Amino acid sequence: MGSTSTTTVPTNAELMEALAAVGAAYFQDFAAAAARHGLSSSQAKALGAVQEPVPMRALAGRLGCDASNVTGIVDRLESLGLANREAAAGDRRVKIVVITAEGRDILSRIRSEMARTHQAFEAMTDEQRVALHSICGQVLPVLAGRTGGAQQ
Repeated sequence: MGSTSTTTVPTNAELMEALAAVGAAYFQDFAAAAARHGLSSSQAKALGAVQEPVPMRALAGRLGCDASNVTGIVDRLESLGLANREAAAGDRRVKIVVITAEGRDILSRIRSEMARTHQAFEAMTDEQRVALHSICGQVLPVLAGRTGGAQQ
């Protein structure tokens, strides 16, 4: 059998649209699960970003928002007992955000309740899952600016 393929290689614009659509659908599923636990998507995303203790300023960077916005997000997480602010050992002016056991539990429940996302991943073969994970690992560092340039 010949190897003539009718598959067209997507353009950068088509890849951007596909990635944006997948990201938006994932985010909607995440936001809906977070809302069922009384959290905004930003608050739930913050829980995911503090799996290890993180300074407030670094958390703002991870969330892509202003440091003043992080204060409100962390205030809400603290009031719910999902995270705590602690003074940094080396500089007591620096506040470190630490997730609590209850915060880890809520984040785990949010992720487990993302039914559409689970349905999409469960419909994939093992090979597709490995490929998707590999592609994400290749694309993310470049998009996040953690690499010196394009990989060959």
